[in-house]
Amino acid sequence: MKRVIELRLAGTVLSLGLLAGCSEQPPSAPVAHAIEPGTACALDGMLLAHFPGPKAQIHFKGDELPEFFCDTVEMFSVVLNPEQARMVTAILVQDMGAADWESPRGHWIDARSAFYVVGSSKLGSMGPTIGAFAADPKAAEFAQHYGGRVLRFGEVSPEMVVLDGGVMRDQKM
Repeated sequence: MKRVIELRLAGTVLSLGLLAGCSEQPPSAPVAHAIEPGTACALDGMLLAHFPGPKAQIHFKGDELPEFFCDTVEMFSVVLNPEQARMVTAILVQDMGAADWESPRGHWIDARSAFYVVGSSKLGSMGPTIGAFAADPKAAEFAQHYGGRVLRFGEVSPEMVVLDGGVMRDQKM
């Protein structure tokens, strides 16, 4: 009887060991990369450090470094593009409730949990932009001061992220 119990115990331990070996470790969250003087936008090559407004970075599966965007509108245009086929592991945006609008550095937050102000009078690197905020009260305060409405990530639509920089609506040209 003692031998049977020992064999069962050994079998249980072996099974648990095999199951533990089969389980996948959750991937570690991608780390935000700092904007350096030579960091360029993935879409247009603009140097991010030279322009105001919120920036973004997208981490794609299999890529060691993220792709940077000089504007949240560009980031949304890539993410919401139906042809976008690469696996996104993280999207980070700058919290404009903490960062300096004219020269934003750091303050990276998860884009999917952020609050966005669409339609404000504040301009980013490409003209009209979408402000990103970690907290709803900061976003609401920004919208009250500069106009626009507060939305969540999933509420931003492709129609809101046209990459014309406002040129098509500019009546002065």
